[in-house]
This record gives sequence, C-alpha cells and structure tokens, in this order.
Amino acid sequence: MPKSGLQSGPAPAATPDDLLCLCRDTALRWGRGVKRTARAMIGQPDYDAYVRHAATTHPDQPPLDKIAFFRLHEQRRFGGSGAFKCC
Repeated sequence: MPKSGLQSGPAPAATPDDLLCLCRDTALRWGRGVKRTARAMIGQPDYDAYVRHAATTHPDQPPLDKIAFFRLHEQRRFGGSGAFKCC
C-alpha cells in the first residue's frame, strides 16, 4: 500500500541543462562561501550582513555605502579608533 505524499515510479531523468544549472549554482554558492571565509580571515567585514543589521535595527537611518563602510572599517582596524559598533 503506497504511503500518502510519496510518488510511485522512477524519478524523472535530469536533463543536461538541469545538471548544468545545478553545477553552476553549487559553484556559485561555494565561491560565495570561500569569499566570505577569506574576508573573515583577513578581518574584512561583511557588508551584506551590515546592511541587513542596519535595516532591522536602524530603519530611520540610511546604511553607509560600500566604499564608506570599508573605509570606516579600515580606519578603525589600522587607524586605532576602536572596534566597530553601531549600537
């Protein structure tokens, strides 16, 4: 007796286009992970995480643009004005 929600029969065969998309998506996801890890290793902050944080905790203020954000972090990292804390 088949269980509800399960399909009987063989799974549909993947087409070459499906496999290409799957490989491309996997490579892009790994690339983003490598990029994020490399930035964390050298102390470069995550701009996208900052934008999400700024939108949720400071909706009345526009977030810094990418250039200003990275300049601020570089100055704080090497210029000595302390750790970055927005709140």
